[in-house]
Amino acid sequence: MLTKLKKDVQQMLTSQANAAHKIGLTPNRVSAIGFILALASATTYALTPNQPSWLLLLAVAFFLASGFCDALDGIIARKFQQTTMFGGFLDSLLDRFSDGAVYAGIIIGGLAHPLWGLAALIGSMLVSYSRARAEAVNIKMESVGLAERAERMIILAAATLIEFLVPNMGILNYGIILLAALSNLTVIQRVVHVYRKLKKKTV
Repeated sequence: MLTKLKKDVQQMLTSQANAAHKIGLTPNRVSAIGFILALASATTYALTPNQPSWLLLLAVAFFLASGFCDALDGIIARKFQQTTMFGGFLDSLLDRFSDGAVYAGIIIGGLAHPLWGLAALIGSMLVSYSRARAEAVNIKMESVGLAERAERMIILAAATLIEFLVPNMGILNYGIILLAALSNLTVIQRVVHVYRKLKKKTV
């Protein structure tokens, strides 16, 4: 859904990619840094009960920094011809670990009902898995569905910020409910898309 905007953002990050390359950061190293930041975000979410509300700001700051690294590693790889099959595999794997850790941190922190948190987590994993399986049979999935990773990150970040500004209203829990609905709807959209594409191939 935000594929075009994502490409525009990637173009704007060219200078940052140049700077990262100059100091010796490879795509895999940037991916690893993003993963560590995601773990920091997850830990901070988990520690929020009975703690100062500014921890929510810290959690979302770590989360957005992780997303920044996720965008930057691909730009460095393409710009400096450092793309490798293992790099792509590692990036995707760390993204899944990052998503799972952040959702787990939110659930542990009591910021969302466990049932909705689990539904959002499962939906997030299946959105990525459905794309991987579709692309394995040469069906492009980019921009298919309402809630790709960029959209999910924006929703979660926005819900966290509103939770900080308007505490004790359960806004983050509502955000997780929205993510659960949209991510699983995206899986359904991708299933329908793959079915139609494969049906055309067999006709």
